[in-house]
Amino acid sequence: MPGTLLQIDAATGPGLLSIAYLIGSVTFIIGLKMLSHPATARRGNLIAAGGMFIAILGTIFLYEEGGTKLGNYGWIFSGLIIGSIVGVIAARKVKMTAMPEMVSLFNGMGGACAMLISIVEFNHLSHSLPINLSQLSGEGWAADLLRTAIQNITSALDIEVHAGGTLLIILLGLIIGTVSFAGSIIAWGKLNGRIKDYAFNGQHIVNLLVLGVVVVLSAYMLFNINDSYEAAGNNINSFRLDTSIIVSFYIILALSVLYGVLFVMPIGGADMPVVISLLNSFTGVAAACGGFLYDNPVMLTGGILVGSAGTILTILMCKAMNRSLKNVLIGSFGGAKAGAAAKEVEGNYKEISVSDAATVLRYATKVVIVPGYGLAVAQAQHVCHELEKLLEEMGVEVTYAIHPVAGRMPGHMNVLLAEADVPYEKLQEMEQANAEFPVTDVVLILGANDVVNPAAKHDPASPIYGMPILEVELAKMAIVNKRSMKPGYAGIENELFFQPKTSMLFGDAKAMLQQLVAEVKTV
Repeated sequence: MPGTLLQIDAATGPGLLSIAYLIGSVTFIIGLKMLSHPATARRGNLIAAGGMFIAILGTIFLYEEGGTKLGNYGWIFSGLIIGSIVGVIAARKVKMTAMPEMVSLFNGMGGACAMLISIVEFNHLSHSLPINLSQLSGEGWAADLLRTAIQNITSALDIEVHAGGTLLIILLGLIIGTVSFAGSIIAWGKLNGRIKDYAFNGQHIVNLLVLGVVVVLSAYMLFNINDSYEAAGNNINSFRLDTSIIVSFYIILALSVLYGVLFVMPIGGADMPVVISLLNSFTGVAAACGGFLYDNPVMLTGGILVGSAGTILTILMCKAMNRSLKNVLIGSFGGAKAGAAAKEVEGNYKEISVSDAATVLRYATKVVIVPGYGLAVAQAQHVCHELEKLLEEMGVEVTYAIHPVAGRMPGHMNVLLAEADVPYEKLQEMEQANAEFPVTDVVLILGANDVVNPAAKHDPASPIYGMPILEVELAKMAIVNKRSMKPGYAGIENELFFQPKTSMLFGDAKAMLQQLVAEVKTV
């Protein structure tokens, strides 16, 4: 009966693996759908993670090639355990304000994986003929004689080698993954303040030249690889590629790193979320290339979902920020602009006391709260929700206005407020909020800066010119809570703070909100 057992294993193994991959693919789609709403996002994330877990276990224990399973379980599980521990600790310790940095770093790790896969697979390609003679099983002089005969026949008949398709996928994974890795690391450094914006005259042309050389070298490799194989020694399964092909590959690798650095370096200010979204889509496409290489459907599905979702998000953000996707790709937007300096802000600002602010809020009919980076830094979302509920109990209508990149990432504020159980129905998108501001009594701005700066609408020299903003200046009164008059992420003064209808309430967002709650109760 041992023979029967072996037959059952051989038949059920691939079938179970296919089922595992199918479960993984379906859960990715369900999870992505559920991520579109704060109420179901957490559950969607867990479902997709569960599908990924099943697919990983299926690959480790069920995948086999030529009757041989993966093996190397010690290395595999050591890597999984170390990675899981590092990931859990990092996710638990990261502050909400540092989430964009973590997203960027994780993007970079995904890009690095795709880059390493391409390097490894190119190494395989460069040392083995795509006609795999080793698949002729058997050992001994007869098998060797047969393989030698086949090799001689293929050589004598000049049978064409087809390595171009495989090389194309390898190059796509290499270029996209490397650009994503290098660009994400630069973005991570810029978000945490370790790297400053940098640009030089003609940088766009240099970027295009680097891209052009990458394309030319890739075309050279694709058109010449089939004729570049030569035998290496007396081993019948040992081949090598022409040196020029190998050198071209590593030049492409170096230029991809250079391009990733150059195209992110000049980008700054409120444009960083667009770049992070674009790099995220790059990582997904690079992972999909890995799925093609390994004929792995779940890897392919996951990569396509991430790549397509990231691309759609990037396009939507470009439209929301009034930016061109073409300019994002060649690194020619955002950051400090050469030429005329931004218009200098003149005038004086006025302060308001906590008790006066509480009185204004208590007797308003309609209040709109604009949460920003400062709210996230202070972790003030819970006390903010408490103030909102208190005002509503007193008959004040309270809503939240959410800028597309408030907190420096799409959806950042939505997640933060959902954590404090703020009803999703109270969150207004930018267009909806802008329509409401003219009939709003008081706008309470909590740590938001660049996203409420009117200069974006009328100052062409401003780094944020053209970026849609929350038009809070249309309300009857604006109360701005900040720690100081220090400029925001874009590094420019906010003319809103000097307008007659605006009052400044200085201090930590959480402490100010706690005092406001106490004062409103006494009004």
